[in-house]
Amino acid sequence: MEAQRTIADIRDKVQSLKAKGRTVAFVPTMGALHEGHLSLFRLAQEHADEVVASIYVNPEQFAPDEDFEEYPRELEYDLEKCEQEGVAAVFAPTDEIMYPGEQFLSIEVNELNEYMDGGSRPGFFEGILLVVNKLFNIIEPHFAVFGQKDIQQFRILQQMVAEFNHDMKLIMGPIKRANDGLALSSRNKYLDHEQRKLAPGLFRSLQYVGKQISDGAKNVQLLLDHQKNELEAKGFKIDYLNLFSFEKMKPVTNPEVDNKYILAGAVYLGETRLIDNIIIEK
Repeated sequence: MEAQRTIADIRDKVQSLKAKGRTVAFVPTMGALHEGHLSLFRLAQEHADEVVASIYVNPEQFAPDEDFEEYPRELEYDLEKCEQEGVAAVFAPTDEIMYPGEQFLSIEVNELNEYMDGGSRPGFFEGILLVVNKLFNIIEPHFAVFGQKDIQQFRILQQMVAEFNHDMKLIMGPIKRANDGLALSSRNKYLDHEQRKLAPGLFRSLQYVGKQISDGAKNVQLLLDHQKNELEAKGFKIDYLNLFSFEKMKPVTNPEVDNKYILAGAVYLGETRLIDNIIIEK
């Protein structure tokens, strides 16, 4: 499989699929594909006739002190995986293709990025919206598939699709996990042996708190504080660990019946940042 490198080439490829009456599902990625990405390709195939993927490490969503230069890039390996999964086309542009010349326009986010990853990484979601909006305009898919692991991203993209009138349906794929519960991520490659053994502790904390909430526990903050202390004692550095509303992505202290919540955490093991979440519907 060869990647389509220009906007004109990928548009021609997608339009040729549509001309045959084929529906198209789009799966944007930053490459370094793992089983989590492959599960999204398979989910996309359940909803559409053809799957188109993108592989692009977007500089606009990285802060100056983050790992843009070190982020794993494995294009040939990724293309092999895409071919094995039956992906119809892969768009792998350069920065010059995605951001030609000086950029004068941007996208702002209100409220939905105040907490969680948006609170910890200023400009992160603005960068994601910018590139995904471009990709949607280039590919014009019938469906787009994203993973639950990046649930704040999914929720903000939901809003973008609604407010910008993109004619497509978003689909959220469940988190793919290793046998010990660790959410699969390209950044897991950064973990050393000891850190990798500790890493599933975040998911176990979320599971414990989630069960207590589902069983009717009232003092959510006490539960969260206890888990934060336990994780810190094991060597985790806590970025956030909290219960958030699904609709506005804001912290919740007293969950109510008939509402949807996200129990989410972000932690550091050494220099590696891990995120995870579970959805709670009371």
